[in-house]
Amino acid sequence: MQARLSALVLALLAVSAQAQPLPQAAPADELKAMLAEVSAERIEARVRKLVGFGTRHTLSDIGSDTRGIGAARRWITSEMTACAKASGGRLKVEEQSFVEPAGQRVGQPTELMNIVATLPGRGAGKGRLLVVSGHYDSRNSDVMDALGESPGANDDASGTAAVMELACVMARHQFDATLVFMTVPGEEQGLLGAAQWARDARAEGLNVEAMITNDIVGSPRGDAGQYDAKRLRLFADGLDPLVRLLTAANANRPASPADQKAVAAMQAELLPLLQAGGAEDLPTQQLGRHLKAAAEAVMPGFTVQLIQRRDRYLRGGDHIPFLERGYAAVRFSEPFENFAHQHQNPRTENGVVYGDLPEFVDFGYVADVARANLAGLATLAWAPAPPKGVRLDAGGLSNDSTLEWTASADPEVTGYRIVWRDTDSATWQQSSDVGLATRVTLPVSKDNVVFGVQAVSRKGFASLASFPLPKR
Repeated sequence: MQARLSALVLALLAVSAQAQPLPQAAPADELKAMLAEVSAERIEARVRKLVGFGTRHTLSDIGSDTRGIGAARRWITSEMTACAKASGGRLKVEEQSFVEPAGQRVGQPTELMNIVATLPGRGAGKGRLLVVSGHYDSRNSDVMDALGESPGANDDASGTAAVMELACVMARHQFDATLVFMTVPGEEQGLLGAAQWARDARAEGLNVEAMITNDIVGSPRGDAGQYDAKRLRLFADGLDPLVRLLTAANANRPASPADQKAVAAMQAELLPLLQAGGAEDLPTQQLGRHLKAAAEAVMPGFTVQLIQRRDRYLRGGDHIPFLERGYAAVRFSEPFENFAHQHQNPRTENGVVYGDLPEFVDFGYVADVARANLAGLATLAWAPAPPKGVRLDAGGLSNDSTLEWTASADPEVTGYRIVWRDTDSATWQQSSDVGLATRVTLPVSKDNVVFGVQAVSRKGFASLASFPLPKR
């Protein structure tokens, strides 16, 4: 009798768990309102103000009120503080200073400053941190030129202005997860501000669930005349930094205690996923899938091009220090790049205008980039944490697949969703909502697809997917 009952239960679960297309729920009214609040005019004003400081080189003047990185960072702080005041004090703004030692691109020990605005979460989700950044330093042709003109309109006043807009719009709303809006210096000198924050976060054991950097997000036009205002590149790969760090560790190269701790954390958290065949399902790839789906759901006709590389070929940005410490981190960047307007001294030669100038920034496009960020951040901040203890039962040969996971203690979790895709698909294709069950059998072969499990909140927002490890 018991065997027949168990078989009946499994059969009912299988029937109720038939493959369905991924749900595309209409965006919440609150999300629609935030998207509408994003202002291209404010973004333009902030980009032009940042350009107006002449240079924001990391080693430029810090004493002037009108020129150099010191004036720029004080202005950013004042703008963010004004937004914090408008939010009723919900947004907390800090200038987090640190001393960068002398190095290849820093001639002497130098005080640098990350400007960090934190919007605390509520309830069980407040310990989850979602970080979004842009870098406010700039450079020209000579990376060590701290005196010459270095407008940096696209690289990266565009990303800085987008992050400032996100902070000011989202600060008037409440989220379950904690949102961290950062503008950082030293990117052009070696990702210095981001590296300091990521290093501190790992040392303090912070739960950084996701990190996004916005770098060179100002123009949909390429250097050969290409134009696509409805496309944004998203670089998302967590495997490359893991391989690099583990290779260095195995080669017994000298490493700082912080780097040793990062390697140990990555080994504990990510190696089991890799060994189970999850090279394309590390947390960074799951973050990329979420951001693409969230943006495209609320921006009809807009495409987030998901690229499984950590960054452009042999290049990098402020998400890299987070990746190197085991955090899920991605980079948004415009669809093409015009190198006449990047890392150039402003000038005109043979009728060609060189320099990273505001006339080459499309402020409406930057506003859409901000909206793509906002959709991903808000829906993830309203979602629960990913499920833990997800396992795929491999105890016997079967063309069905049985998954199990640990029940969440978060009272906002009202169910779970199993998602899956063909092995040659970059994004989830099918799903099954299974209620509060924590063990489900699906009539889908584990040999042919890749699974994930999401937790779903009362409002219908789904967490990042958790990749199942084998249960033998």
